[in-house]
Amino acid sequence: MSWLGRLLGEKPNEALPLYNAVVGRARAEHWYREGAVPDTVDGRFDMIATLLAIVMLRLEVEPAGGEPAARLAERFVDDMDGQLREIGIGDIIVGKHIGKMMSMLGGRLGAYRDGLAAGDIAPALVRNLYRGAQPDHSALTHVRESVMTFHAGLAATPLPNLLSGELP
Repeated sequence: MSWLGRLLGEKPNEALPLYNAVVGRARAEHWYREGAVPDTVDGRFDMIATLLAIVMLRLEVEPAGGEPAARLAERFVDDMDGQLREIGIGDIIVGKHIGKMMSMLGGRLGAYRDGLAAGDIAPALVRNLYRGAQPDHSALTHVRESVMTFHAGLAATPLPNLLSGELP
Protein backbone atom coordinates (compact mmCIF):
# COMPACT_ATOMS: atom_id res chain seq x y z
CA MET A 1 0.00 0.00 0.00
CA SER A 2 1.26 3.47 -0.80
CA TRP A 3 2.08 6.04 1.87
CA LEU A 4 -0.86 8.10 0.60
CA GLY A 5 -3.17 5.12 1.01
CA ARG A 6 -1.98 4.61 4.58
CA LEU A 7 -2.43 8.32 5.26
CA LEU A 8 -6.00 8.17 3.94
CA GLY A 9 -6.75 5.05 5.97
CA GLU A 10 -7.17 2.64 3.07
CA LYS A 11 -7.44 -1.02 4.04
CA PRO A 12 -7.28 -2.83 0.69
CA ASN A 13 -6.14 -6.18 2.08
CA GLU A 14 -8.75 -6.34 4.83
CA ALA A 15 -11.16 -8.35 2.68
CA LEU A 16 -8.50 -10.51 1.04
CA PRO A 17 -8.84 -13.58 3.32
CA LEU A 18 -12.62 -13.71 2.85
CA TYR A 19 -12.43 -13.00 -0.88
CA ASN A 20 -9.78 -15.69 -1.39
CA ALA A 21 -11.92 -18.16 0.57
CA VAL A 22 -14.95 -17.38 -1.61
CA VAL A 23 -12.94 -17.82 -4.81
CA GLY A 24 -11.46 -21.07 -3.49
CA ARG A 25 -14.93 -22.34 -2.67
CA ALA A 26 -16.21 -21.33 -6.12
CA ARG A 27 -13.44 -23.35 -7.74
CA ALA A 28 -14.50 -26.60 -6.06
CA GLU A 29 -14.97 -29.32 -8.67
CA HIS A 30 -18.43 -30.38 -7.47
CA TRP A 31 -20.00 -27.17 -8.85
CA TYR A 32 -18.79 -28.06 -12.34
CA ARG A 33 -19.13 -31.82 -12.16
CA GLU A 34 -22.27 -32.62 -10.15
CA GLY A 35 -23.73 -29.12 -10.55
CA ALA A 36 -23.07 -28.89 -14.31
CA VAL A 37 -21.99 -25.25 -14.05
CA PRO A 38 -20.16 -24.60 -17.32
CA ASP A 39 -16.41 -24.94 -16.72
CA THR A 40 -15.64 -21.83 -18.77
CA VAL A 41 -14.45 -18.31 -18.00
CA ASP A 42 -18.09 -17.20 -17.83
CA GLY A 43 -19.14 -20.20 -15.74
CA ARG A 44 -16.37 -19.62 -13.23
CA PHE A 45 -17.25 -15.92 -13.05
CA ASP A 46 -20.89 -16.86 -12.45
CA MET A 47 -19.94 -19.28 -9.67
CA ILE A 48 -17.72 -16.72 -7.94
CA ALA A 49 -20.44 -14.07 -8.28
CA THR A 50 -23.05 -16.45 -6.86
CA LEU A 51 -21.08 -17.32 -3.75
CA LEU A 52 -19.87 -13.75 -3.36
CA ALA A 53 -23.48 -12.54 -3.46
CA ILE A 54 -24.48 -15.08 -0.79
CA VAL A 55 -21.61 -13.91 1.43
CA MET A 56 -22.49 -10.25 0.84
CA LEU A 57 -26.11 -10.97 1.77
CA ARG A 58 -24.82 -12.48 5.01
CA LEU A 59 -22.78 -9.34 5.69
CA GLU A 60 -25.87 -7.22 5.00
CA VAL A 61 -27.59 -8.46 8.14
CA GLU A 62 -24.71 -7.39 10.39
CA PRO A 63 -24.71 -3.84 11.75
CA ALA A 64 -20.94 -3.78 11.12
CA GLY A 65 -21.22 -5.62 7.79
CA GLY A 66 -21.45 -2.64 5.45
CA GLU A 67 -17.77 -1.77 5.36
CA PRO A 68 -16.59 -5.38 4.97
CA ALA A 69 -19.12 -5.86 2.14
CA ALA A 70 -17.79 -2.74 0.40
CA ARG A 71 -14.20 -3.96 0.80
CA LEU A 72 -15.23 -7.36 -0.56
CA ALA A 73 -16.74 -5.68 -3.63
CA GLU A 74 -13.50 -3.70 -4.08
CA ARG A 75 -11.47 -6.94 -3.99
CA PHE A 76 -13.84 -8.40 -6.58
CA VAL A 77 -13.27 -5.40 -8.86
CA ASP A 78 -9.49 -5.60 -8.41
CA ASP A 79 -9.50 -9.33 -9.15
CA MET A 80 -11.73 -9.03 -12.21
CA ASP A 81 -9.64 -6.12 -13.50
CA GLY A 82 -6.53 -8.28 -13.24
CA GLN A 83 -8.25 -11.27 -14.84
CA LEU A 84 -9.46 -9.18 -17.77
CA ARG A 85 -6.00 -7.76 -18.35
CA GLU A 86 -4.49 -11.24 -18.11
CA ILE A 87 -6.72 -12.52 -20.92
CA GLY A 88 -5.74 -9.58 -23.08
CA ILE A 89 -8.51 -7.03 -22.63
CA GLY A 90 -7.04 -3.59 -23.25
CA ASP A 91 -7.08 -0.61 -20.90
CA ILE A 92 -9.63 1.25 -22.98
CA ILE A 93 -12.43 -1.27 -22.50
CA VAL A 94 -11.55 -2.82 -19.11
CA GLY A 95 -13.69 -0.19 -17.37
CA LYS A 96 -16.73 -1.10 -19.44
CA HIS A 97 -16.28 -4.78 -18.63
CA ILE A 98 -15.86 -4.02 -14.92
CA GLY A 99 -19.01 -1.89 -14.97
CA LYS A 100 -20.92 -4.74 -16.57
CA MET A 101 -19.54 -7.24 -14.02
CA MET A 102 -20.54 -4.99 -11.11
CA SER A 103 -24.00 -4.67 -12.60
CA MET A 104 -24.19 -8.45 -12.88
CA LEU A 105 -23.11 -8.83 -9.24
CA GLY A 106 -25.75 -6.30 -8.20
CA GLY A 107 -28.39 -8.19 -10.16
CA ARG A 108 -27.39 -11.41 -8.46
CA LEU A 109 -27.59 -9.79 -5.04
CA GLY A 110 -31.18 -8.77 -5.76
CA ALA A 111 -32.14 -12.09 -7.33
CA TYR A 112 -30.69 -14.21 -4.53
CA ARG A 113 -32.08 -11.88 -1.84
CA ASP A 114 -35.54 -12.26 -3.39
CA GLY A 115 -35.11 -16.01 -3.87
CA LEU A 116 -34.02 -16.53 -0.28
CA ALA A 117 -36.95 -14.44 0.97
CA ALA A 118 -39.35 -16.50 -1.17
CA GLY A 119 -37.76 -19.78 -0.04
CA ASP A 120 -36.71 -20.84 -3.55
CA ILE A 121 -33.46 -19.78 -5.19
CA ALA A 122 -33.76 -22.22 -8.10
CA PRO A 123 -35.18 -19.65 -10.56
CA ALA A 124 -32.40 -17.20 -9.64
CA LEU A 125 -29.80 -19.93 -10.12
CA VAL A 126 -31.16 -20.85 -13.56
CA ARG A 127 -31.23 -17.21 -14.65
CA ASN A 128 -27.87 -16.15 -13.18
CA LEU A 129 -25.67 -19.20 -12.82
CA TYR A 130 -26.83 -21.13 -15.86
CA ARG A 131 -27.65 -17.97 -17.85
CA GLY A 132 -31.18 -19.10 -18.59
CA ALA A 133 -30.35 -22.59 -19.86
CA GLN A 134 -32.33 -25.16 -17.88
CA PRO A 135 -29.83 -27.58 -16.31
CA ASP A 136 -30.50 -31.20 -15.54
CA HIS A 137 -32.76 -31.57 -12.49
CA SER A 138 -30.10 -33.37 -10.45
CA ALA A 139 -27.50 -30.70 -11.26
CA LEU A 140 -29.80 -27.87 -10.23
CA THR A 141 -30.78 -29.75 -7.07
CA HIS A 142 -27.11 -30.23 -6.21
CA VAL A 143 -26.28 -26.56 -6.65
CA ARG A 144 -29.44 -25.35 -4.91
CA GLU A 145 -28.86 -27.58 -1.88
CA SER A 146 -25.15 -26.71 -1.75
CA VAL A 147 -25.84 -22.97 -1.90
CA MET A 148 -28.57 -23.24 0.72
CA THR A 149 -26.27 -25.23 3.02
CA PHE A 150 -23.58 -22.61 2.48
CA HIS A 151 -26.10 -19.84 3.25
CA ALA A 152 -27.22 -21.55 6.47
CA GLY A 153 -23.61 -22.12 7.52
CA LEU A 154 -22.79 -18.46 6.90
CA ALA A 155 -25.70 -17.40 9.12
CA ALA A 156 -24.21 -19.42 11.98
CA THR A 157 -20.65 -18.16 11.46
CA PRO A 158 -19.59 -15.16 13.56
CA LEU A 159 -18.53 -12.07 11.61
CA PRO A 160 -14.89 -12.11 12.81
CA ASN A 161 -14.54 -15.69 11.61
CA LEU A 162 -15.97 -14.79 8.20
CA LEU A 163 -13.68 -11.81 7.84
CA SER A 164 -10.68 -14.02 8.57
CA GLY A 165 -11.72 -16.27 5.67
CA GLU A 166 -13.34 -19.09 7.64
CA LEU A 167 -16.24 -20.33 5.55
CA PRO A 168 -18.63 -23.06 6.64
